[in-house]
Amino acid sequence: MAQWTSAMGAAQLGRLLNSQQERPAGPGTRRPPAYRALADGIRLLVLEGRVPVAARLPAERELALALSVSRTTVAAAYEALRSEGFLESRRGAGSWTAVPAGNPLPARGLEPLPPEALGSVIDLGCASLPAPEPWLTRAVQGALEELPPYAHTHGDYPAGLPALRSMIAERYTASGIPTMPEQIMVTTGAMGAIDAICHLFAGRGERIAVESPSYANILQLMREAGARLVPVAMAQGLSGWDMDRWRQVLREAAPRLAYVVADFHNPTGALADEDQRRRLVDAARSAGTVLVADETMSELWLDDEFAGGGMPRRVCAFDPSGSTVITVGSASKAFWAGMRIGWVRAAPDVIRSLVAARAYADLGTPVLEQLAVNWLFSTGGWEQAVELRRAQARENREALVAALRRELPAWEFDTPKGGLTLWVRAGGLSGSRLAEAGERTGVRVPSGPRFGVDGAFEGYVRLPFTVGGAVAEEAAVRLAAAARLVENGGAGGTEAPRTFVA
Repeated sequence: MAQWTSAMGAAQLGRLLNSQQERPAGPGTRRPPAYRALADGIRLLVLEGRVPVAARLPAERELALALSVSRTTVAAAYEALRSEGFLESRRGAGSWTAVPAGNPLPARGLEPLPPEALGSVIDLGCASLPAPEPWLTRAVQGALEELPPYAHTHGDYPAGLPALRSMIAERYTASGIPTMPEQIMVTTGAMGAIDAICHLFAGRGERIAVESPSYANILQLMREAGARLVPVAMAQGLSGWDMDRWRQVLREAAPRLAYVVADFHNPTGALADEDQRRRLVDAARSAGTVLVADETMSELWLDDEFAGGGMPRRVCAFDPSGSTVITVGSASKAFWAGMRIGWVRAAPDVIRSLVAARAYADLGTPVLEQLAVNWLFSTGGWEQAVELRRAQARENREALVAALRRELPAWEFDTPKGGLTLWVRAGGLSGSRLAEAGERTGVRVPSGPRFGVDGAFEGYVRLPFTVGGAVAEEAAVRLAAAARLVENGGAGGTEAPRTFVA
């Protein structure tokens, strides 16, 4: 019986390998043999999760033809991978990817480090801040006081607690978007919302247009749902969307869904202006595409120009009929990642369909957490907590930017006016190799290809400003050490991380 569970074609593997950028060799630098470079490239793809574990690799002759190398080179690379535990083979069954004993399985999304690793590793993989106390404690206490009447019911509210649905609708109405409670469904985080939308609108094989780059966990969610992702490049710098490209993709590919983050885009931090929002909604309506607007970062503006209502109007403001735009919101970024409460705003018939489909998924969202968010919204605690969150993120942003400019002056980035992330061009280095080297120097950083489709953005890393002060400075020092390892081709051994306690 074969041990592989999926197959990787030669052309597909070739595209992924070709996407890995190499830094030009300097004078006196020895390039690795061709077989070693190939083995290292495949190993990195496995460690990144871009080639799954237990994926059957192409036969030696097929891959040699796809890469225009000799079969001997591919055979030697496969043998090196077998000796290192990254490949297993059996006569008649072929060769498939593996991970050596004791190595963690590569994650295809961005998951937080376990608490026991935080003493020696600085985690820049997860773009989340600690809870804004005392507001978390107060919200939970307030929820407990409101809980007794609900405890006498079945506790099953597939559309969400009526009180919270009404409160969310009131908040949209107050922002100039008239909304009824029937247009709101409460979900288990934004991921739960987008998962439900994808299953309702985009069956297996359907096209979904996505920003390129886009949020890694959402891209992986869509891949696992069987969607065909259609990337649309972002505009240069932090200037939002390239509307000519969006119009062309929506017209020619006619995707069933389009997913966008207009407010402090993850990972680039870009902010779409009102004209871009209006034109995108018009283009989606003309193409018959449902536009999913992710607003999870919308309240995390950090610069004073946005105080007092300076943000662009919501994307759904340009869809008064409610036929084109579905809006997703969440408490997880603006408040705390542990508060897994999200919501969908859409036309009432869409909400009814989402609620009906939910019976076969998670049934509903925890009541106590819904009561906690409702307490925050109804008491003014939300605004005070988010202001505290902005202050934390603003301070961290300044510390991380200063540390990076000092330790890694060749790295390029624009400082966003909000959100939680820097999108950094890593001075010609491979983001995948930086991520691997960071594991050895004690800083965990996601590489650019996690945020792209088909191996794009190899020269980038995403750095969230979720650490500040001395921790941000130490993170930059460790990133610089990882960069030296990559520049030296991994030679010179491992730079052991220093234990660091925040």
